[in-house]
Amino acid sequence: MKLYVIVRKDLSVSKRAVQAGHAVAQFCLCCPFSRWKNNTLIYLGIKNLNNLKKLINQLNNNNIKFIEFREPDIGNQITAIATDQYYKMFDKMKLL
Repeated sequence: MKLYVIVRKDLSVSKRAVQAGHAVAQFCLCCPFSRWKNNTLIYLGIKNLNNLKKLINQLNNNNIKFIEFREPDIGNQITAIATDQYYKMFDKMKLL
């Protein structure tokens, strides 16, 4: 089982790492009955907040469940999402 973590690339490298960690932690807190049991982690990058919102809309339209992490230090913006469900768009994204 894989956990896909999508992080904004318009953040600094150190912020990307922290936001990815927050997304994984949020996933574990919100989805304790997930099929993901600390197996494979796949970190993917997405250009910016607008592209992340577009991806979120696509996931919602395709009934893909995910969690989002919002960073309080940057106005509660969504910085990363995580899902244990595969979505075809992930194949077009580059590794973080």
